Amino acid sequence: MARFVALLRGVNVNGITVKSAELGALFRSLGFEGVRTVLASGNVVFETDARDTAALKSTIEAALGERFGYDAWIVLVPHDRLAAVVAGYPFPDDEAAHPYVVFTSDADVFAEVTAVAAELAPAPAPAPERATPGDGVLYWQCPRGSSTDTPLAKALARARYRATTTTRNLRTLQKLL
Repeated sequence: MARFVALLRGVNVNGITVKSAELGALFRSLGFEGVRTVLASGNVVFETDARDTAALKSTIEAALGERFGYDAWIVLVPHDRLAAVVAGYPFPDDEAAHPYVVFTSDADVFAEVTAVAAELAPAPAPAPERATPGDGVLYWQCPRGSSTDTPLAKALARARYRATTTTRNLRTLQKLL
């Protein structure tokens, strides 16, 4: 059985409410095992025999949309890949900063976001905001209290990226392992 993590985009904000208990029940109703939700920001760990990740992603998105009444979008990450992403976080722990990982489901968007990050927050130079690409993710560190108003945060909030990106705090990702 393969273990995956589904990272839901845009839940429990802007009027889209998805309770963890209902989210877990939905995943169990789809036949998944070992279902575990983490925090109230749309994180689900589950196991399945399915191997076609594109079909699996589509099935989950359709079920979410039908059950919760919104245009659902997820990033589906194999659990072992998530562990490698977490282990690869390149910036030192800093109590004055938030550690984030930006996930994308589109290679072109990943290239674009990485280029934007290189222009706005060059790494590894010490700076209030830093970003560097990893294996299919963008590692990002910004000062506490400014995760929505830094140059990179504003760039990531562009409508163009909403359907293909989601950001998680490194500490949340550690809880998914």
